[in-house]
Amino acid sequence: MVKFDFKKENKNIYYPSNKRVAVVDIPRMNFLMVDGKGDPNTSQEYKNAMEALFPVSFKTKFLSKKENNQDYVVMPLEGLWWVEDMEKFDIGDKESWNWTVMIMQPEFITEELIKKASEDVEDKKNPVSLSKIRFEKFSERLSAQIMHIGPYGAAEVPTVEKLHEFIEKSGYKLRGKHHEIYISDVRRTRPEVLKTVIRQPIEQK
Repeated sequence: MVKFDFKKENKNIYYPSNKRVAVVDIPRMNFLMVDGKGDPNTSQEYKNAMEALFPVSFKTKFLSKKENNQDYVVMPLEGLWWVEDMEKFDIGDKESWNWTVMIMQPEFITEELIKKASEDVEDKKNPVSLSKIRFEKFSERLSAQIMHIGPYGAAEVPTVEKLHEFIEKSGYKLRGKHHEIYISDVRRTRPEVLKTVIRQPIEQK
């Protein structure tokens, strides 16, 4: 059985350069999503979201392999971060953030399979935020992105500034939400070599 890794199949999306900003067209994809608010480092709501999102994603992969003979690498965690007025978005003021955490699901994953995975997770663990998970399509289309190497939070500021400067100088303007894709497994990777895709949807001025 072939085990697909969609990151490697779509390197232009998941492995941008850490030296220069790239403009990419992001296709419409399916995601498991959970919404919340507050500092992800201290928020119980964020912790609850993780405890629901990952078990359902891994159970879905298991069922896909067992029942449909389709195996794949579970995709990395992604986060959309925003405030009501994005002109005032401050990467250092996490308490004010709204967020959506999400994990991309392959096209062959169905609503029915997600439902079965969720029921199994409910029977075994019943995480607090299980009922908050939704399965839906999400599209950003034209976006600018760059790879950040290093710790999260304040260490990302120069990378984000470089991204925004490129957008401004290239005749675009920001659109939508600040987007991060956590390529590295934080449990197994030293902070100084963590890989995070920093993405920002854009449009012509």
